[in-house]
Amino acid sequence: MNTKELSLHHLIRKPKTQTEKPALLIMLHGYGSDENDLFSFAEELPDELFVISVKAPYAMQPYGNAWYAIHWDNQDGKFSDDEQAKESRDLIAKFIEEAIEAYHLDAENVTLLGFSQGSILSYAVALSYPEKIKNIIALSGYINKGILKPGYDKNDFSKLSFYCSHGSVDQVIPIEWARKSKPILDQLNIENSYSEFPVGHGVAPQNFFELREWLKERI
Repeated sequence: MNTKELSLHHLIRKPKTQTEKPALLIMLHGYGSDENDLFSFAEELPDELFVISVKAPYAMQPYGNAWYAIHWDNQDGKFSDDEQAKESRDLIAKFIEEAIEAYHLDAENVTLLGFSQGSILSYAVALSYPEKIKNIIALSGYINKGILKPGYDKNDFSKLSFYCSHGSVDQVIPIEWARKSKPILDQLNIENSYSEFPVGHGVAPQNFFELREWLKERI
């Protein structure tokens, strides 16, 4: 289903059970994908959610989109374009506000669900703007401290909950990177859970069932 003119192109799934101000779940796809990717399992998410799947702003050739450029031939470990990533972080934060206003949603009940690059951005938005988010589902990503707002560690994270998961044989984002997220979140006193599944760079069925149960308890 297509939509109102907001700053990012998106698809929506309206709640199957009506409430006055529905909870919002925003899907953020991975590098080289688009808004249709994660939207394929929107129907399996809790009925009361207003689901929005967003298209990243940078078009790739021959197809697909990205939240920021990746330089595969880097020499110095700086393979992600952190400046572009920060722009996307702030664009998502702005989009959340736009969507809440345009679709009359509950500003106190916002979930971000990101995969890979979308997961990295979900961490960045939530840790930089915790007042805008309640739940974060971070799939196959990691915390890139280089794209967090300066002084983020002074923020009030008391409303946040994270569900993080990763494939133990992920060939795109090393499992070691993902395993650093829980200690960082623990240090910030943020409620979080971390799971691993014996898959590559993807979401196993049991991973999806677990995140859905986690979400049901929190919306």
